[in-house]
Amino acid sequence: MSGATPETEAAQLREALREALRAVVDPASGQDIVSAGLVEGIQVRGGLVQVALRAERARAAALEPVRRAAEALLGRQPGVTNAAVVLTAHKPQAAPQGHAAPQGHAAPQQRPPLLPQVRAIVAVASGKGGVGKSTVAVNLAVALARRGLAVGLLDADIYGPSLPRMLGLARKPEVKQERMIPLAAWGLKAMSIGFLVEEETPMIWRGPMVMGALEQMMGQVEWGALDILIVDMPPGTGDAQLTMAQRVALTGAVIVSTPQDIALLDARRGVRMFERTHVPVLGIVENMSFFCCPSCGHRAEIFGHGGARLEAQRLGAEFLGEVPLLVRIRETADAGNPIVAAAPDSAEAQAFIAIAARVWEKAQQRAAAGGGPKIVVG
Repeated sequence: MSGATPETEAAQLREALREALRAVVDPASGQDIVSAGLVEGIQVRGGLVQVALRAERARAAALEPVRRAAEALLGRQPGVTNAAVVLTAHKPQAAPQGHAAPQGHAAPQQRPPLLPQVRAIVAVASGKGGVGKSTVAVNLAVALARRGLAVGLLDADIYGPSLPRMLGLARKPEVKQERMIPLAAWGLKAMSIGFLVEEETPMIWRGPMVMGALEQMMGQVEWGALDILIVDMPPGTGDAQLTMAQRVALTGAVIVSTPQDIALLDARRGVRMFERTHVPVLGIVENMSFFCCPSCGHRAEIFGHGGARLEAQRLGAEFLGEVPLLVRIRETADAGNPIVAAAPDSAEAQAFIAIAARVWEKAQQRAAAGGGPKIVVG
């Protein structure tokens, strides 16, 4: 494919993958899954591939071995670094009258773009849990809303949603014309799986269900026109990260870490993951950077200090700032009253506000440059 454009290479890989999938048989029809019309869509970007298999709900369990076989086969194909196959109950759009799909092929379905009215989408991520990523995401969103921006906050952590508690919201969203209305708090719109289930209910879901829930919270929620959507990502580099990277044009990612070496190692993985999915890293935030005693003002660097700044320099990323480890940040978060809203003039709130200002500046720069990767759907 030497000399070909990225779009041409993606189209060629997509066609090669479609042909490879003919080796997987649909047990119900005896045909390969392509001829049987089960392959609804193939997404390709770089070496990342996602395939949707159309399945009626009644056949979902029976098609699970087919899904696994297709995913394993795709993962072995040249040029593929990561493959995900999901089952979907969506029906393909009918071909226009008089334009039937070619025999043996499913009618192509172009899924509508997600979040078309959102100017910028920024993921707040971390390589590991426990570094205060959600605290950073919430306070950045509130700080941006205080600037007069139209801001949304999406909780993409399906297994451990924390936004309901941190925003002080404990009610279910309204549904109008089959679309959920995001809840409002602190000048922003918010959506979380935690709004839909009891706080202590465990989400015992497999990857495809997580990916489907994320797509629903983006595509079936009435977000409206937003200047920026902050996405609180789950820790790690799994299904949720892949879904976000493939299904929406992320403007960029903010990586949150503490100064300690083990957290920085995981932050490094997070940076590399976004690089591999062609999502620009806007910068790194050092959370819990130092502790100041509220009684005497003594400063203690409990987890070390400056590690995230050095790591940002090593990785060629911008260091966005440091946030101290203070009891008041934790107390306000637990009370559903983020520190940027509760005490905007405090030093700790000003740290978040400064980081938010820089994130917005970089997001605008990316938007002006045509930011966000292009998603190819086939």
